[in-house]
Amino acid sequence: MVKAERFEDLVIFQKARELCKNVYCETSKEPWKFDSRFVQQIHASAGSVMDNIAEGYERDGNKELKNFLYMAKGSCGEVRSQIIRAFDVGFIDVETSTKLYNDCIALSKSIASFIKKLNVSGMTGKKYKE
Repeated sequence: MVKAERFEDLVIFQKARELCKNVYCETSKEPWKFDSRFVQQIHASAGSVMDNIAEGYERDGNKELKNFLYMAKGSCGEVRSQIIRAFDVGFIDVETSTKLYNDCIALSKSIASFIKKLNVSGMTGKKYKE
C-alpha cells in the first residue's frame, strides 16, 4: 500500500474533491436556483464525503479512519440519491446524471476497497506507534 503523507495524497480524497467540485458546478445553473434547500443539501452531502476522509485521516488511528470512511461512503450514497432526485425533477439531463451517478459509484467502490486494505494491513495508525 502506498503511504500517504497527507490526506490530500489519498486518491479517494482527490476523487471526492472532484465530485464535490462537479456538484457545485452543476448546482450553479438555472434550474437549481429555485430550490435553495436542495442545493444546500447536496452541497453538504458532497462536502461531507471529502471532509470525512480528511477528518478520519487526521485522527491518526486506523480504527477511527475506517469509521470516518464508512461515513464518507454513506455521504457518497446520499449524493447519489440526490442526483437521482435531481434527474427526476428535471434539474439535470441524462448525460449529467449518468456521469455524476457513475462518479459516485466509482468513489464508493474506491472507499470500500481502501477500507478492505486497512482491514488486512495490520497497521494501527500513527498514534499507536508511541
